[in-house]
Amino acid sequence: MSLRSLKNLLVGLSLLVCSSAFAVPFVVNVAGVQSFGAPGAAGNTIFTLNVGAGSRVIGIAYDVNITAYTPSYLSEIGVYFSNSAQSEYFYFTPGFQDENSGTGSYVNSFDLIQLGLDLTVGADGLLRLEFFEDFNDAAVSPDGIWNFGTITLDVTGDNVPGGPGTNIPEPATGMLMGAGLALMGFTARRRRSGGRAA
Repeated sequence: MSLRSLKNLLVGLSLLVCSSAFAVPFVVNVAGVQSFGAPGAAGNTIFTLNVGAGSRVIGIAYDVNITAYTPSYLSEIGVYFSNSAQSEYFYFTPGFQDENSGTGSYVNSFDLIQLGLDLTVGADGLLRLEFFEDFNDAAVSPDGIWNFGTITLDVTGDNVPGGPGTNIPEPATGMLMGAGLALMGFTARRRRSGGRAA
């Protein structure tokens, strides 16, 4: 393998690894969470996560099982994600096309940046999740339940989960430095061997 090919390979691998190294996953267990009414309705379950001051939610993955009690539809059960001021937000409904009552399982993931739905939390670092029912059916209470599963949020920023204000060591810098040192070592070895790659 030529030095030029090796350099290109190392640079390409470094950039690939570094570009995916910034997101920190936050996993939310949704088992037993109930949904009663539209966002803001009394009884809706609200979670507040400290994801770090100024952090940005850039991706979502989910594997959930939910039940909508008749006459509610599975498409009406959702989560309202926002910063604590609720100035940036997006709605998430895993069964968005399922116009039926009953139980359904949903698995998928989305790049929120591509969808234009990424959001930035404020200086308090708080991400707010409100589990809601898009249409409140007066005949049932709650309208739906999240039976089991998880929602994983990809978050970028300078803070570690659970430790507000704690800096995250930036893995991309370490990886780029490691790739550079490896390339320097290979170049030095090549020079010592008279220009032949070992």
